[in-house]
Amino acid sequence: MSLPKTLAEDVAKNLVMVARLLDSEPEEAYAYSRVALRLASRVAAVREAAGFASYVTERYSEALTEFRASRRMTGSAELWPVMADCERGLGRPERALEMAGAPEVKQLDKAGQIEMRLVAAGARSDMEQFDAAVVTLECPELGSHSVQPWTARLRYAYADALIGAGREDEARDWFAKAVEADQDGSTNAAERLAQLDGIEFVDALDPDVEVDDEDEDETGIVVEVDDDGDAEDDAEFAQGDGEDYYEDDEEEDEEEGFSSPSAERPFLEPESDRD
Repeated sequence: MSLPKTLAEDVAKNLVMVARLLDSEPEEAYAYSRVALRLASRVAAVREAAGFASYVTERYSEALTEFRASRRMTGSAELWPVMADCERGLGRPERALEMAGAPEVKQLDKAGQIEMRLVAAGARSDMEQFDAAVVTLECPELGSHSVQPWTARLRYAYADALIGAGREDEARDWFAKAVEADQDGSTNAAERLAQLDGIEFVDALDPDVEVDDEDEDETGIVVEVDDDGDAEDDAEFAQGDGEDYYEDDEEEDEEEGFSSPSAERPFLEPESDRD
């Protein structure tokens, strides 16, 4: 469907803001998506963007409505896994499992099929069928040496399912493998691995946390100490965009600087924010 030039530009600007804010400011992204939806509800890309904005803000019923509309317009099964995950969000894991066995799954590419597998395993876990969740995730791609965009999430989900099934030793190995594949920090596998190893990280800047002075280092991060007062680990922490801080000896005091990206100012505000 084609739109008049001015309207098309307004819709495009709102969609750009949805994409830009979806991860960092999901509620703002949702507001922009509603503007785009009011302007062009018969455009499949708009319905899809509105669906994802609703999905990340846990408005699962709205998300499902938008995804279904987009699918009707395009005829594509690409959104099938996220639609099934909306069913999980609505407390209907049985429906998610039904969708996992539907013919539409065969129309998905490899990434889509892995995503469907993740959703199905999540539905099994929702129903406390942890052994079944483990079996669901056991596929050739799980142990592949080739690292794909979904590899870390697949290994993480498998480790999490193993935890649910009471197989912590195996889970530790798979969390470690997830860390190896997690090149963009898409999971908290490193934190889960540390927890299994008995290491606890505490934010000393949190006003609700009571901290002994001797347990706090110069970064404001607290490490657990044993009876001898020595840190239980080597005090190596990943911070920021992959930068590392190393706790040095008293004779060596080195710090690395950090910078945070500046927030981008939206150039088209939702109608609710206009005068």
